[in-house]
Amino acid sequence: MPKYCIPQPQRVRRIEKSFAWIDHRLLRHGFLQAMTHQDQALYLFLVLAADRHGVSFYRKEKICDQVGLDWGQFEIARDRLIDLRLVAFESYSAISPNGHHQVLPVDGRPPDFAGNACRRERCL
Repeated sequence: MPKYCIPQPQRVRRIEKSFAWIDHRLLRHGFLQAMTHQDQALYLFLVLAADRHGVSFYRKEKICDQVGLDWGQFEIARDRLIDLRLVAFESYSAISPNGHHQVLPVDGRPPDFAGNACRRERCL
């Protein structure tokens, strides 16, 4: 038992039939700080919608409706999550806006996008 006061002990979370989890290293390793609100919303949705392999087959339109993103915001957030190495995406075809997403393990630290931009600017 914990050595602290649980505010509502009668409502302690329990794992039911369906279960999703968010790795605490998102916070501890600085990923959460590197993410925009749109990135966070999309990541949360993909985690909740994923199967046990981390794969989600939700269509882009449905995700945008559920998360409150327009298509442009969705594309930017998805690309940022891919760049952060948190999500992989596989399209069904070259012309399809849909495909499937895979939530990846949280490894290491987020890339230093700002540092890379500063180094590029100094080189010009």
